Amino acid sequence: MLRKATRSREARWTRVASAEDVPSEELTAVSTERGPVVLAKVGGKIYALEDRCSHQDYPLSAGELEDGEVECIFHGARFDPCTGRATRLPAVAPVRTFDVEVRDGGVYLRLE
Repeated sequence: MLRKATRSREARWTRVASAEDVPSEELTAVSTERGPVVLAKVGGKIYALEDRCSHQDYPLSAGELEDGEVECIFHGARFDPCTGRATRLPAVAPVRTFDVEVRDGGVYLRLE
């Protein structure tokens, strides 16, 4: 499910989803002014990564959460949702992460 981001009153943060729209232990794709982002809710906490596998530029949101890691469905590369670090080959480069804040029922990302 792709959601369109809206700008918050604070210039540094952008609202990208409702917190209730981000299911536990699943991936959620959102669209932002900086491009596609995937939200991963692990252990009740929401993380945000660039929605692009560093191995071959496929969308991570097409994958799944496996043992708390974001797994690219296309070649099995895995990433730590907190740091973006590649944890399994064939990916070796990390993916970009974004700061996340949940407030007033919304999920906000610092995109700058």
